Amino acid sequence: MNRRTPAVPPLALLLALALLGAGCTGGVEGTPGAAGLRDPYFPGLGNGGYDVTHYGLKLDIGPAADGPRAPAADRLRGTATITARATQDLSAFHLDLAGLDVESATVEGRPAAVNRAGKELTIRPAAAVEDRLRKGRTFTTVVRYSGSPQAITDADGAEEGWLRTADGAVALGEPTGSMAWFPGNHHPSDKAAYDIEVTVPEPLTAVSNGEPVSRRTADGRTTYHWRTTEPMASYLATVAVGRFTTRQSRTPDGIRLFTAVDPEAAARGGSALTEVLDEIPAVLKWSAEKFGPYPFTSAGAIVERTGDSSYALETQNRPVFPGPPDTALLVHELAHQWFGNSVTPRTWRDMWLNEGFATYAEWLWAADHDGVPIGESFDEAYADDANWAFPPAGPPTAADLFDAPVYGRGAMVVHRIRLSLDDDRAFFALVRGWTKAHRHKNAATEDFTAYVEKATGRDLTELWDAWLYGGSRPPKEG
Repeated sequence: MNRRTPAVPPLALLLALALLGAGCTGGVEGTPGAAGLRDPYFPGLGNGGYDVTHYGLKLDIGPAADGPRAPAADRLRGTATITARATQDLSAFHLDLAGLDVESATVEGRPAAVNRAGKELTIRPAAAVEDRLRKGRTFTTVVRYSGSPQAITDADGAEEGWLRTADGAVALGEPTGSMAWFPGNHHPSDKAAYDIEVTVPEPLTAVSNGEPVSRRTADGRTTYHWRTTEPMASYLATVAVGRFTTRQSRTPDGIRLFTAVDPEAAARGGSALTEVLDEIPAVLKWSAEKFGPYPFTSAGAIVERTGDSSYALETQNRPVFPGPPDTALLVHELAHQWFGNSVTPRTWRDMWLNEGFATYAEWLWAADHDGVPIGESFDEAYADDANWAFPPAGPPTAADLFDAPVYGRGAMVVHRIRLSLDDDRAFFALVRGWTKAHRHKNAATEDFTAYVEKATGRDLTELWDAWLYGGSRPPKEG
C-alpha cells in the first residue's frame, strides 16, 4: 500500500489558522457537512451537506525531474473548480483527497481555511460568503494542489488510483481511486458533469471521458480538453497519458467514437484487436435493442499495455483495457455504460446491479452470436461453487466486492427474473424500463426489487430470498 498523508504546506497552514481565528468571532452560520456518507463498506467515503454539479479539472502532468529516463507522468499540478449545491446550511464541508499537497483553497473567490486529516480535507469558508452556503444555493470552490500521485491498494489487493505505465500513467477509480488525482465528493451517489483539461509534454497524448473539445500546443506541451455533459460518478473518471494511436468516427446513429491504443498493445493484438474495436458500433446497436437507447453521446475504448493494470474498467464512455480485449470483455464493459455508468449504484453494496447485468449481457451475446444457449451459461454459473460464497446483494467485506457471486450469481438473479416471467418480450421491456426510469441516476437493490414487482404485478419475495439474499444454493428448478 502506497499512501502518503503530507502535512499542509506552511503558507496554507498559516492561512487556515488565520481564517479559523476569524471564524471564531463571526464565522459562517450553519453546521459542517458530514465527513463520510456511511457507505456499508467505506463509511468515510464521500461527504454530506452538498451535491456537486460540475468539476472543472486542470491538470499539468510531467516528470518530477529532467532527463530522458524521468517518468513522464510522475508529477501533477492541478486546479479543481468544484461547483456544488448546498443541501443544508453549511459552516464547513469536506472533500476527499489522497496524498497530494493542497496549496490553497477559495470558496466564492474568498480564501478558505483548509484543515487536513489523512484523506479528509475540511474547507471552512470565510464569513463574507456565508449566504452562498445556505441550503439550496450554489457555490464554487477552487482547490490548487500538487505532488506525485500514487496508487491506492484495495482491500482485495488490486491497485487503482494513479497507475504508472511505461510511457505515462492511467487513472482508474473503482472504488476509491479517484481521490488519488483530484479532490472531490468521491462516492458513487454524487454524480456530476466534468471538464478535464490535461497538459502533457509532447509527443504524449491525454485521453479522458466524454468528447474532445480542443487541443492546443505551446512550448512543447499540449493541452487536451475533454468534456462530459452527462452525470458521471467520480470512480468512472479517467485520464490516460501516453503514446497512443487514436481514431475518431461516428456510428450510423450519430454516437461519437474515440479509441486510443498503445502501439505495443496494437502490435500484440494485431488484426484481431482491430476487428474487436471495429465491433463497437455493432455491440452498441445490439445493446440498445436489449437495454434501451445508449445513454451517452460518445463511446470508444482505451487499450493500454498488458500489465498496466490488473483488470479492465468501465470508465464512462470509453472503457480501459489492459491489453487487447476479446469480444466478450468488450460486450461486458460496454454493457456497463447502461448498468453502472448511467444507472449507478447508490452504495457499494449495490455492485451486483452493475456486474450481474454486465455478466448477463455476455450470456446474451454468446446466445445471439456464438450459439451458446442462455441455459448453458446459467448451468455453468450454477455449478461453480465460487458463485455461492455469499449472496450477491451482501458481500461480507470490501475485499469481496469484486468476487464471483457479484458477477455470476448476480447474472443468475437476472435470469431467474426472466424465467419467472416466461415471456422474453416482457422481460426485455422490463429491463429497458429499468434503464429508462433510472437513466443518469442512482439506484439501490431495494429500488430494483420494488421496480420489478410493481412492473410485473408479482410478489417475488421467494425469488429474492433464494437467489439474491439467500446464503445457500437453491434448487435449480422451481
